[in-house]
Amino acid sequence: MTTTVPAASVTTASVTTASVPRTVTVAHITPNWFAAVMGTGIVANAAATLPVQFPALHVFAVSVWVIAVAALVVISAAFAMHWTGHRDRAVEYARHPVMMQFYGAPPMALLTVGAGTGLLGANLLGSTASTAVFATLWFAGTVLGLFTSVLMPYRMITSTDHLSVTALPAWLMPVVPPMVSASTGALLLPHVPDGQWRLALLCACYAMFGLSLIVGMIIMTLIYGRLVHGGPLPVAAAPTVWITLGLIGQSITAANLLGTDASMVFTGAQSSVAVGLHVLGIGYGLIMGGFGALMFALATALTVHAARRNMGFSLTWWSFTFPIGTCVTGTTALGAALNFGAIQALAVALYAVLLAAWITVTAHTLRGVLRRDLLYPS
Repeated sequence: MTTTVPAASVTTASVTTASVPRTVTVAHITPNWFAAVMGTGIVANAAATLPVQFPALHVFAVSVWVIAVAALVVISAAFAMHWTGHRDRAVEYARHPVMMQFYGAPPMALLTVGAGTGLLGANLLGSTASTAVFATLWFAGTVLGLFTSVLMPYRMITSTDHLSVTALPAWLMPVVPPMVSASTGALLLPHVPDGQWRLALLCACYAMFGLSLIVGMIIMTLIYGRLVHGGPLPVAAAPTVWITLGLIGQSITAANLLGTDASMVFTGAQSSVAVGLHVLGIGYGLIMGGFGALMFALATALTVHAARRNMGFSLTWWSFTFPIGTCVTGTTALGAALNFGAIQALAVALYAVLLAAWITVTAHTLRGVLRRDLLYPS
């Protein structure tokens, strides 16, 4: 195995060329399939937190959340069957220098669906059950995400052929889950008992924020340098450049949600700490938002560039959904912290973009599954 396999291989991870009987449907259910859960779940979560709310939007958000739950169950079952029934192939995929990065997707899928359960599940499950499910999925996703954030870089560092690897946006996948834990942990904070437990959760969320942000920005620098010096990504992998928006949007979301919730932890003589964290979140959001606008414009331009070169559909198109969704939640959180109508209007506009992207990608994915084009390597 070499590391010169193009990033386009992440669509269905064509690592081997052995023929597979057409009756087999789980041999190639790789971890990047969980991006569909992430992309669907963020549509529901973003709708639940938009500054503009009305009954039809809530019904839509709950419906999409149910779809995300169903997708998580189905894909998780297929992924488990993939490992139990096709272990050799699963191990081969797990060792692939590009595909192994997408093991960051399962924990983010758990965290996204968990957050949706906390935001939208009370009507169907009851408040107590929805909070319990949210906490369970948050804990599972956090533990798994911390594991991937260490294991995947370790695998890359100790790889015998690591010198031939060039920086790819997929490198962000294993290190972003702790940032998702930080932002969704802020939603869990009000449900944690007051006192030391709530303080511990807030501190843990800020620690995961720092872990993901610092390592992520180092990787972002490598990716930017690779694009400038190495040219655009292969056409089929061009959508993955949007993954960079995931770190940016999720970090703005976390900084502002945690800054707002800090007032529940630091009270009385320590209230100045809460004010400081709130101001920090706003300042960070404004500064990182400028960088996000640059990367959004650059990702759009590179996508148009690839589209003009006949960019066909693949699972990499799910990169259009979750990252844009984090931009929606980040803009919403920043707008709420500032009470600034223009930013809140921007969140609604970004949600319209997210919705269009999700509908398009979902339709292509369903068609690919029905035709079985996505269930086998290209």
